[in-house]
Amino acid sequence: MTAEVSPSQSPDTVTANPGPDNPSEINYQHLPERVKRAIRHQQDASEILIGWVQLAVVSLFGTLYLLSPKTFANDAEFAPVPWVLGGYLAFSVVKLAFVHRRRAPDWLLYLSVVLDMGLLFGLIWSFHLQYMQPPTFYLKVPTLLYVFIFIALRALRFQARFVVVAGLVAAAGWTLLALYAMAGPDGVKMITRDYIQYMTSNSVLIGAEIDKVVSILTVTAIIAVAISRARHLLVRAVAEGAAAHDLSRFFAPEIAQQITAAEQKISIGEGQAREAAILFCDIRGFTVFANTVSPTVLMAALAEYQSRIVPIIREHGGSIDKFMGDGIMATFGAAVTTDSFAADALRAVNDIMVEVERWNVDRVGAEKPILRVGAACAAGRIIFGAVGDETRLEYTVIGDAVNLAAKLEKQTKEEVVKALTDAKTLKIAEAQGFDAGDDIERLAARKVEGIDVPVDLVVLAK
Repeated sequence: MTAEVSPSQSPDTVTANPGPDNPSEINYQHLPERVKRAIRHQQDASEILIGWVQLAVVSLFGTLYLLSPKTFANDAEFAPVPWVLGGYLAFSVVKLAFVHRRRAPDWLLYLSVVLDMGLLFGLIWSFHLQYMQPPTFYLKVPTLLYVFIFIALRALRFQARFVVVAGLVAAAGWTLLALYAMAGPDGVKMITRDYIQYMTSNSVLIGAEIDKVVSILTVTAIIAVAISRARHLLVRAVAEGAAAHDLSRFFAPEIAQQITAAEQKISIGEGQAREAAILFCDIRGFTVFANTVSPTVLMAALAEYQSRIVPIIREHGGSIDKFMGDGIMATFGAAVTTDSFAADALRAVNDIMVEVERWNVDRVGAEKPILRVGAACAAGRIIFGAVGDETRLEYTVIGDAVNLAAKLEKQTKEEVVKALTDAKTLKIAEAQGFDAGDDIERLAARKVEGIDVPVDLVVLAK
């Protein structure tokens, strides 16, 4: 299989600072633009998810507020909770609508972090007004726990800086609330070292407030480190996914999978013995045709030919080994082992011949010259492995079946037929369920150029 593995071919594309200790280190700035777009797409999708979660949180706040009994006094001077929740709801809806329409700039994301925390702490601060309690009252509210939700939300973008900003804003916000609560004369008087008094009154335990700030900063640091590591894996996964996609365009998907999913470095000189079938086909008289038409017409004909033949090979489980001008080499059972490799290959040959007839009908209708195609198939034991050197590797197949298939394809011209195989391959295919039909023609003991002994041939299409 012609599958190239060239880790040193384009180091600036996916690697930065590659060294013997870390050859796969990936630098975002050195990634291809299409990979960066894929990562940005993931981040934009994450920001939409964040927006929906924010909307769900404020909706939960509002629902709980509406359903919960109002324990504050009826003559309370100010009921700020509905205003804070209304402002946060409006911001969440506007932001969600924005990120659905376009990519959010960094300044909007930072603003969102500040507003998240600002509105949350504004809500917490307002409790002492609504319930007409001293400011130290709000230091015990469980609403503070939502801080960790807002910090964790920023992890969805796989960008640690937004997590860090959220944590720092939260720590600063709670510090300001604690200082505000202790700033007045009454606040100073309510500072205590008695834990029981702290738990059963509006007293302030300075150590408890320090613990909250330390917890916020610690959680922020842990998430930020985890996100930094996860982002590296995300970038690497996207880069390798893009590489695998590109490989599948140039090589058979099975080979691309072998390269990208290999648990160990692919080594030269290692091979696997397998039973497989090899198929060759090409256009008859292609050299003459190429010399009589323009390059545009030539390449258009090749594109038509390949677009009709390749899907048939793939449909029957074959893998394209290589394109050789007008020639196509395919394998069945080499890249992925099967129990029907010979039968699949002969079925593919039969369908190719039918498709070529349809193609020529279309060409005649378009006033284009007919192009005839020859094909041959042989099955047997082959060696499947990588050849080349450390800078360029190719998967390939080696064995008598490969040589025989190539020679039989040339033999079709000598026998004046469209498609051939040998009796041994037909026998294997029939054992695997292939139905050759009653009118099959056998050519016994034929001399095939390049083969010392006569070969029993089978005509698949005249």
